[in-house]
Amino acid sequence: MSFKQVAFGPTKTHKTVHADGTIHLRLDQPLGDYPEKLTEKLVFWAETQPDCTFLARRNASGNWVPYSYAQTLRAVRAIAQYLLNQQLGPDETVVILSENSLEHALLALAATYIGIPYSPISSAYSLVSKDLGRLQHCLECMTPSVIFAQNNRVYLKALTLAKSLFPEAIICTVEESEETNFADVLNTEATEAVDLAFAKVTADTVAKVLFTSGSTGSPKGVINTQRMWCANLQQITQVFPFMASEPPVFIDWLPWNHTFGGNHNLGLALYNGGTLYIDDGKPTPDGIDITVQNLREISPTAYFNVPKGFDMLIPFLEREPTLRQTFFARLNILFYAGATLAQPVWNRLEELAVATIGKRIPIITGLGCTESGPSAMFANWGGSFSGLLGVPVAGMDVKLVPDGDKLEARYKAPNVTPGYWRNEAATRQTFDDEGYYRTGDAVKFLDENDPDKGLVFDGRIAEDFKLSTGTWVNVGILKAKIISQGSPVVQDVVIAGLDRNYVGILLFLNADACRKLTDQPPEIHPASVFDHPTITDYVDKLLVQLNQTARGSSDRVERVLIALDPPSIDRGEITDKGSLNQRAILKHRAQLIDALFN
Repeated sequence: MSFKQVAFGPTKTHKTVHADGTIHLRLDQPLGDYPEKLTEKLVFWAETQPDCTFLARRNASGNWVPYSYAQTLRAVRAIAQYLLNQQLGPDETVVILSENSLEHALLALAATYIGIPYSPISSAYSLVSKDLGRLQHCLECMTPSVIFAQNNRVYLKALTLAKSLFPEAIICTVEESEETNFADVLNTEATEAVDLAFAKVTADTVAKVLFTSGSTGSPKGVINTQRMWCANLQQITQVFPFMASEPPVFIDWLPWNHTFGGNHNLGLALYNGGTLYIDDGKPTPDGIDITVQNLREISPTAYFNVPKGFDMLIPFLEREPTLRQTFFARLNILFYAGATLAQPVWNRLEELAVATIGKRIPIITGLGCTESGPSAMFANWGGSFSGLLGVPVAGMDVKLVPDGDKLEARYKAPNVTPGYWRNEAATRQTFDDEGYYRTGDAVKFLDENDPDKGLVFDGRIAEDFKLSTGTWVNVGILKAKIISQGSPVVQDVVIAGLDRNYVGILLFLNADACRKLTDQPPEIHPASVFDHPTITDYVDKLLVQLNQTARGSSDRVERVLIALDPPSIDRGEITDKGSLNQRAILKHRAQLIDALFN
């Protein structure tokens, strides 16, 4: 079945192989012009399409509240004046603790408009964490003078900590306020001072600081300059030129404290004069119903999600023809990131598209990270497959450096971070002697003789390990295989076996899928569901199935355990996007891991 016709950018590359085995890969297409600062786009759209909706979110009554480009610019200038009135010093910043909202976006853009660095911090650090340790680390790193949360009562514990650390800081909230109310901030009258501050913002000005998930310790703050953000949005738009020819429409839940949601999705809407509907749902048992209700009303031109989100959405699409019609009506691409999309999920999405519009919708991914703003490469064509990363974006120099029998991808481009916020040691360690950012991602060519066919993910350099026999285990590839064959019951997996005689795995199961399989009600505790004979039998059969295609000890799984406790955000075992931290789980569940080998 053919694909829907979608305008994609060129994929012709130039590959240079050096005597030492190092390879450089670049896209032939040059990077086009981009603005010095992202808020130039806000000014442009407010002047050229003032009444078009930029952002919309449902209110307490369930009605969409639209915010036009003209309204956004007026609000941003008012908030910017308020911030200037506080006379913040050069080392002072704005910190946002809460989830996506209209007010969150307005404050973030206001800080960006006048060159005050801001940092959106994972709401899970405030609401899910028990000890607030990661929140405290981020606050101490940022030294904020203005601290924002949507609801004072909901974030009271976090705000109390913030106030104890920074007694002079302004606490600004929208709902149930005790100090500064956001509505009062919006009433500030903008003066010429805002224009003067705006004029001083350059491409090198720090726009925001995004904290990594802290996989190897405390979270690191990744500096995002104006150049970095704008360059990457231009690169992405060249990959997907249909976004420039027709203003995009997104409905999106991905959190703005992550580069995927905050830089990529929110940024693309603003850069191309589009509309972003804020989805208050997420891929959880309670949140998915909110997302589905939104998708019953909004037809996106591109839809972004993590693999778990697509997995949870599929049953609704299969049951509801009207939802399918609305969802696929204007859709150009489905885009996933953050983890591997299981091939069965991929296939079901394509089948749904064909059943609805008679054509397949291109399913797209790529490779990137917080440090590359986020996008470094894309497989921007129909007919790819899970794990295909594609070719570099325009202006990106990808250096592939031999590391054993693997190639590590390293980046140099205007969309790459200059370093980590107030962490010179980490910055020095992150770049090689030629100034390339070390990603730790291993890749390989799909076809050595045709680089235009793209690169394929080959695992994480630091995650791969040797068995006691000296045999290397490719964790990324094995993990993707297990998740794909175990879908939808297997949600994620941790691979173990360093210096051991064989590979063992720790499975994290999808409680909802397990309940459905065992016909058990929601109130049954997940641990009891996972111990059901139907589930243990499923896992036994999965193990047999996996090993039938094993080529040797490196991908043969000898033993398996089911994790009964969910991953902990305080211990850094999981991000709020749902991505597992392999290293942290191996460390904090050492006794359980040891049981695999005893």
